[in-house]
Amino acid sequence: MPHTPDDQQAGDPNYVVGLDLAGRRVVVVGGGTVAQRRLGLLIASGAEVHVISRAVTPAVEAMATAGQLTLALRDYADGDLDGAWYAIACTDEPDTNAAIVAEATRRRVFCVRADNARLGTAVTPATARYEGLTLGVLAGGQHRRSAAVRTALLEALQSGIVTDDSAPVSPGVALVGGGPGDPDLITVRGRRLLARADLVVADRLAPPELLAELGSDVEVVDAAKIPYGRAMAQDAINTALIEGARAGKFVVRLKGGDPYVFGRGYEELEACVAAGVPVTVVPGVTSAISVPALAGIPVTHRGVTHEFVVVSGHLAPDHPDSLVDWPALARLRGTLVLLMAVERIEQFATALRNGGRPAATPVTVIQEGTLRTQRILRADLATVAERVRAESIRPPAIVVIGPTAGFAADNSN
Repeated sequence: MPHTPDDQQAGDPNYVVGLDLAGRRVVVVGGGTVAQRRLGLLIASGAEVHVISRAVTPAVEAMATAGQLTLALRDYADGDLDGAWYAIACTDEPDTNAAIVAEATRRRVFCVRADNARLGTAVTPATARYEGLTLGVLAGGQHRRSAAVRTALLEALQSGIVTDDSAPVSPGVALVGGGPGDPDLITVRGRRLLARADLVVADRLAPPELLAELGSDVEVVDAAKIPYGRAMAQDAINTALIEGARAGKFVVRLKGGDPYVFGRGYEELEACVAAGVPVTVVPGVTSAISVPALAGIPVTHRGVTHEFVVVSGHLAPDHPDSLVDWPALARLRGTLVLLMAVERIEQFATALRNGGRPAATPVTVIQEGTLRTQRILRADLATVAERVRAESIRPPAIVVIGPTAGFAADNSN
């Protein structure tokens, strides 16, 4: 009679259990990439990890140098599992792995055999951690299958498709960076907290698709700061955050990019702290680096530029409140990334040229980066202002100035 998936599941002999390995000896035989993938979680568990291998990867060597594990550069020998609570055999020699399992069996130590899970006495599950939960999935040694299911479960929890109502979020505020625009570029933690919000106070540059994922019971406050137009005063935003938390709600302040990169995030943190409201900061993927990267421009490159500077362009170079030393920036040889600079691009280009930056310095302007509406303009300091006006480039846009700004143009040939 043919076996069905249900028959296979019913016949799976594995018993799932969580091991407390803190302070207990774990022996890993093998120091290649297979061992390397397993060491991180063992170290994080607090285990006393001992690695035995003729050779190890640079990453494993670095773990030993940092004192995260002990290392013996030699062949495995019978007796190496003395005192071990748990063992992993992950050499590239089946006979050696079999000998390790045999010793472990004699010593009644559970042992994972990485090259053939069914021949060991334990199986490593595909794991993930989520808000105090540890997810573990076993698929009878079918690692790709267990990993796929693990990832799907984790994504379901993070997106709110599957909820853990037994662990309600306490009232407070989370300052969440939403990333440069593409909703897939928000951090895992940011998306997780957004899915649990009662109230969301969102900026104009926060990815709108993320708001569409919210439940109908979630209140959304539009705190859009449209450049040179309508704006919600910062003190009103602070009040909305504080009053929402005091009303017993979990409030997410959703921003574009990173809360602390020209996002006034620290002002909002100070207001919450002064009001006695718990506040969490979730860094975001800043557009200053990610938008150029996705347009083919590295902000640093070996042998070309050893520094990059991110500059706010909301004030003109000659404005009395400007804190930017434009002559110093002009003398730099590296990359300048200007945010909020499109409206004053003529003044910034002139200031840099007057300070000594060559007129032929490459400049790339990226409008609505990471979105399907993204536009890229390539020019130089001498022509960028004229080109921006001629092609009606508008905010939000990132201006990249320096040698690497020309890389994408070269790659497109």
